[in-house]
Amino acid sequence: MAMEPVKDIAIAKDTNIRELLRQFRNTGFQAHHIAVAADIVQKMHEDKDCAIVMSFPCNLVASGLRGVMRQLVEQGIVKVLVTTSGTVDEDFIRSKSTYLQGEFEADDEQLGKDGINRMGNVFVPNDRYELLETEMPAILDAIAKERPRITPSKLLEEIGKRCPEGSLLKAAADKNVPIYCPGITDGAFGMQLFLFQQKRPDFVVDPVADLKQAVSNSFGFKRMGLIALGGGIAKHHAILSSLMRGGFDYAVYVNSSSPYRGSLSGATTSEAMSWGKVKPGNAVTVHGDAQIVLPLLAAMVLE
Repeated sequence: MAMEPVKDIAIAKDTNIRELLRQFRNTGFQAHHIAVAADIVQKMHEDKDCAIVMSFPCNLVASGLRGVMRQLVEQGIVKVLVTTSGTVDEDFIRSKSTYLQGEFEADDEQLGKDGINRMGNVFVPNDRYELLETEMPAILDAIAKERPRITPSKLLEEIGKRCPEGSLLKAAADKNVPIYCPGITDGAFGMQLFLFQQKRPDFVVDPVADLKQAVSNSFGFKRMGLIALGGGIAKHHAILSSLMRGGFDYAVYVNSSSPYRGSLSGATTSEAMSWGKVKPGNAVTVHGDAQIVLPLLAAMVLE
């Protein structure tokens, strides 16, 4: 096998992100994997018969990546989103208020006394969640009157229509990008659904119908590409939905979990090939922080 030499990175005043990624190709460790990932993302984007799916957990919406995700949706680059219930919380609240920069090493006992919830080094005061608790019941009531039985993706679309500018849910609704959320009950929004259903027991959210739609839609795409940020239920739901069509044609995983404990979160694109969820050829796993890696990858395709 022919092997290329390792080359040093050289930074000049006019070095931009694309040039830096080009130089990453000639280096080792995860910088090289990031460069490979950037090439694959660019291939997905340039393949006009490819639909790009992006999966992610809600903490990335809380931490400042929401804007890049929204741009990818608004520019028609990402066609499908798969996420967790907390994305509704974080997106809805941050569209109306702010989260705060904190510290990983904060005194959590004191934060609890002060009514501040810690998400890594992002702080969320209790009154932010009061926005969700105050405003969501009326939104759910309006939706339930029109659609007493609804899938999670349609529910998030309807909520998105009622969100202000800057919201990821609104951007997805405006661009007809479905947001699949298989774990719809697992979050503050899920608790709002639970409480609302006590008053409206006829209101039903049907996740099985969403899986049927996701699988059916996958057959409508000639090729599919996946950008999986982090792990968990969103990542697995995305790759599971593509299984019956033979898996994703392109795949980029970005996570910091280890593959050596057998967890789905740490599983690599290579492991997914053994299940038929990712096809060989255009796939890579980047072991890194998605908060850092996604903006670099997005810079290859955003205008």
